[in-house]
Amino acid sequence: MATEKWVEETLEKVRKKIIVTAEKNKDKIPYRTDAQGDYDDNSEPRGDGSGLDWWTNGFWGGTLWKMYEDTGNERYAEIARISEKKLEKCFETFTGLNHDVGFMYMLTAGADYRLTGNKDSLRTLLHAANLLAGRFNPVGYIRAWNDVWGDNVGWAIIDCMMNLSLLYTASEITKDPRFSNVAKRHADTVINAFIREDGSCCHIVEFNPETGERVKSMGGQGYGEGSSWTRGQAWGLYGFVISYIHTGDKKYLETAVRIADYCRKNVPDNGIIPIDFCQPKEPALEDCCGACIMACGFIELAKQLGEEKGKEYLETGKKILKAIAEERCDYTLECDAFVQNCSAAYHSKDHNMTMNYADYFFVEGLQKLADIGSFYW
Repeated sequence: MATEKWVEETLEKVRKKIIVTAEKNKDKIPYRTDAQGDYDDNSEPRGDGSGLDWWTNGFWGGTLWKMYEDTGNERYAEIARISEKKLEKCFETFTGLNHDVGFMYMLTAGADYRLTGNKDSLRTLLHAANLLAGRFNPVGYIRAWNDVWGDNVGWAIIDCMMNLSLLYTASEITKDPRFSNVAKRHADTVINAFIREDGSCCHIVEFNPETGERVKSMGGQGYGEGSSWTRGQAWGLYGFVISYIHTGDKKYLETAVRIADYCRKNVPDNGIIPIDFCQPKEPALEDCCGACIMACGFIELAKQLGEEKGKEYLETGKKILKAIAEERCDYTLECDAFVQNCSAAYHSKDHNMTMNYADYFFVEGLQKLADIGSFYW
């Protein structure tokens, strides 16, 4: 099927900009841009879940590997490996690492190994997988965050569904089922404890760490308890598609469809996604980062369902991504980032900002539609 014109045109804009911004920021691991439009640098190791071990630090490398596949330019691989090597230092102060090591290492070491066969990258990938597996509480969940964030030994979050790809991949590489067994146990717990009957998702659920009993859910980064944080919906949608791809278990596909159906009913006509589907109409806060993730989830779900069953999901993914491409992107060199109007959380002051992972999922989504590159998850 021919790639739609708007996708081709947008990819060309991405190519022209990122060849410049990649070189400009080659020694950084960006998170967001400052008031001047320049990327910050998250490379300083602090050992407390910020700085070098901040959870988003794999997305810059992931974007560069995506561009390497798109263009064949070895310079992208060289720059991607700079941040990959920096992230290895996190193992020395591993107390700053948490459930998000999948985000950090699947898109850096994982992409490197997948695309080049780099044995050092494989070692890093498996090291990270062991750390993630070690966070599993045998009562049924992978613990979120660390004590530095508060007393949360019983907490699990919807975001972790995306990190399970690290465990599935480790099992596939080593032929050791322990990693994938942990991933499946956690995914099963999420189905039972996070996904509501209507397909909306909780962000945070607290369990009794001794028994596994569900204690309560929390609103987390969304509008409030019982609401529907859209980036969490996106993590759940895409995360269950990933679990289905790796296991072939239909219950994960069915769960992804449930979440997707809920999202489709709530996506605004203009394709611009709010921070929370349950938030008040005013102020009209939006999260274009969650939108890009959700679009990727819709597009990948459509692929797994096939052309007939997946058509409506594909069209929804396209609508969201096209709205971002045409209404919420900066293609100039005055701002290092592409995607604008991202938000950290509903009740934070961090709105109308850029995020490096919004750009990653924007590029991934465009490449999915153009049938370019590999599946990193």
